[in-house]
Amino acid sequence: MGGGVTPAIIGIGGTALTGDEAALLRSQQPLGVILFARNIHDPAQLAGLVAAIREARPGALLMLDQEGGRVARLRPPHWAAHPPARELRCARSAWLSGALIGMECLEAGFDLVAAPVLDVAAPGGHGVIGDRAFSGDPAEVAARGAAMASGLLAAGVIPIAKHAPGHGRAKADSHLVLPELDGVTEADLAPFIANRHLPWLMTAHIRYMSLDMHHPATQSAAIIGGLLRSPAGIGFEGVLVTDDLAMQALSGPPGARAARALAAGCDVALHCSGVLAESADVLEAVPPPTEACLARLAAGRAMAERTRDPELDFDTLFAERAALLS
Repeated sequence: MGGGVTPAIIGIGGTALTGDEAALLRSQQPLGVILFARNIHDPAQLAGLVAAIREARPGALLMLDQEGGRVARLRPPHWAAHPPARELRCARSAWLSGALIGMECLEAGFDLVAAPVLDVAAPGGHGVIGDRAFSGDPAEVAARGAAMASGLLAAGVIPIAKHAPGHGRAKADSHLVLPELDGVTEADLAPFIANRHLPWLMTAHIRYMSLDMHHPATQSAAIIGGLLRSPAGIGFEGVLVTDDLAMQALSGPPGARAARALAAGCDVALHCSGVLAESADVLEAVPPPTEACLARLAAGRAMAERTRDPELDFDTLFAERAALLS
C-alpha cells in the first residue's frame, strides 16, 4: 500500500458504480469503500459491483457492517441468517459466528467486517446497542468479543471492534443526536483493554464530559491520545477508524468532520452516506496518512493473512453453532 492512498473509507449510492463514482475512486484513491443494503441485491450483482470498485481503485479495502441480528447487510435468501451477539452465550458460539460471517464476507469480496461490538449492555441504555451487546458482564463481553474476532480472523477478514471507549450506557442514539455521558467506567473499558491487540478499533460519537466537554470521542485529542492510545488507558496500537461521520451526532460539513477526527488522532475517516459530493468533500479534506498509519494498516492485513485457516468448512461450523444455540 503506497503513500498515495487517502485515509478514508466512503460509501457509494446504489447497486452499480456510476461513472462519477469510479472517477472519484481513481482520482482520490480512498483507502476503501463500505457497502450497505442499498448496494446489495444478490451474489451476481454484488460480484459485479466489487469487480468495478477494484478496477477503479485497485487495492481498495472493502468494508461491511455484518454483526449478525439487526446489523447485517448480507441477508437471506442469498446468505445465511446469523443471530445477534446477545444470543451467543458462550465463547465457542461467538467464535463460530465470527468464522461463519467472515467466510461469507471473504467469499463476497470483503476485507473488513465491523464487528465485534465490545460495548457492555447497561440498564437504561438506548436500544441502538441492545442485543448487539454480548452481555452486561464486562468479562463476558471481553471473552465473547475476543472469540468472535478470532473467528473472523480465522476466516481471513479483519475485524473492527467497536465503539470505544464504550457506548452501552448512552441513553441516546448517535445516529440521531450526540449522546453525553459523565465519563467512562472500568466496566466500559474492560472489554477494550482485553482486546487491545486487535487490528482495528472504531470510535464512539459520544461526548464524555469529564474527559472532554467540548468534543465527542471521535474528534477528541484528549480521549484518543489520553485514553484510547495511552498505555494507562486502553493502550490500543492498531488502526483507529471513526464511526460513520455522516451520523447526526456530529456537526459541520463532511470534510470538516473528517479533518477534525484525523487531527485528533484517528487514522481513517469513515463516511457512509454514498452522496458523491459529501464523499468528495471528505477525500479532499483529509491529510495524507502518516507512516505510523501505513504501518498499522499493513499489520492488520498481515494479521488476517497469517491467521486465516483455509480448511474451515461452512456447513460443519454452521451445524455446530445450531446445536449450541438449540
